[in-house]
Amino acid sequence: MPPVEPSLALKQEIRRQARCRRGDQPDKEGLSKIIWERFLTLPEYAAAETVMFYVDARSEVRTRPFLPGAIAAGKRVVVPYCVEGELDLFHLESMEELAPGYFGIQEPRPELRALPGKRVEPVELSLVMVPGLAFDRRGGRTGYGKGYYDRLLRRAVRDTRRVAVAFECQLFPEVPMLEYDAFMDKVITEKAIYETRPRSLL
Repeated sequence: MPPVEPSLALKQEIRRQARCRRGDQPDKEGLSKIIWERFLTLPEYAAAETVMFYVDARSEVRTRPFLPGAIAAGKRVVVPYCVEGELDLFHLESMEELAPGYFGIQEPRPELRALPGKRVEPVELSLVMVPGLAFDRRGGRTGYGKGYYDRLLRRAVRDTRRVAVAFECQLFPEVPMLEYDAFMDKVITEKAIYETRPRSLL
């Protein structure tokens, strides 16, 4: 078996630590509310017409309690679902349109996905709320190792804003970034909104 390159081995260790830290984080609901409210203050959010949110699972920053408010506020709310190793996008108009899917994560009901107006292309996204396991203050991110969000963000237009949400315990001094890993434009925690370096300078 060939040796694992140092940057990849470090990413794996950071993933392990981040998963433990996030799992042990108390008051996830209360901190998630603070993070969500910070997200709503962003000028990028005010200007965005089509916003992609994730639907929380396991110990992630919670989103499900707050999605109905975004829908009611008139945003075009988009959520992802997994098809053959890729993320497709769905225009969500009611939480009743969701059901347990891949890995038990709430996803759009299969019978609704082909309905008119439900399919959304990545190039239509103005703003993406990005989950993950670990982040750093320059916008580095590591997810679960499958690359779903990295590939999705490559399909969006360059001006689509990428905003990560995480608990402060998920921040590391530096997350190793490989060739195809996507940098974030901002990282929001319960403590602060971290403005990262422009992607052109990374």
